[in-house]
Amino acid sequence: MQAKVKEWLKRYLPAELLSIISTLTAAWLAHHITQNGLTTALAGTWGGNLGYFGYILVADVLATKRMLYEQGRLYSTKTLLKNLRALVLEFGLAEVADSFFIRPFLMFFLPIYFENLTWGVLLAKFIADITFYIPAIISYELSKNKFRKFDS
Repeated sequence: MQAKVKEWLKRYLPAELLSIISTLTAAWLAHHITQNGLTTALAGTWGGNLGYFGYILVADVLATKRMLYEQGRLYSTKTLLKNLRALVLEFGLAEVADSFFIRPFLMFFLPIYFENLTWGVLLAKFIADITFYIPAIISYELSKNKFRKFDS
């Protein structure tokens, strides 16, 4: 189990750190510009997603390119589509619930409840991350041996 936790941390922690920064930045900018709680919640949610999934996609593409290069093969559009398919299988279910319901709801109400934008957004992010990572990690483990193969 310790090896699995290390694998998950290696995969998700850098993306998570970037997501924290992009979540807070997007939420702060939206709040500063609009003073609207819903806009702030949505900007925080989607800003965090851009940072998180941007990092994951780039990391996966680079790792696949490196593996193929070592085999004397090229990275193609077909390979990119396989990378994207693997990400959809890994995150799809978790992401729909997270981005369209759980995270925006928490990012709207927790800053109001705590009367502090930064702490409310951070707490919302961490609570939403729990509901996100459980299905995401299960999907990753179930799909990684089948959908992260780039043999052909």
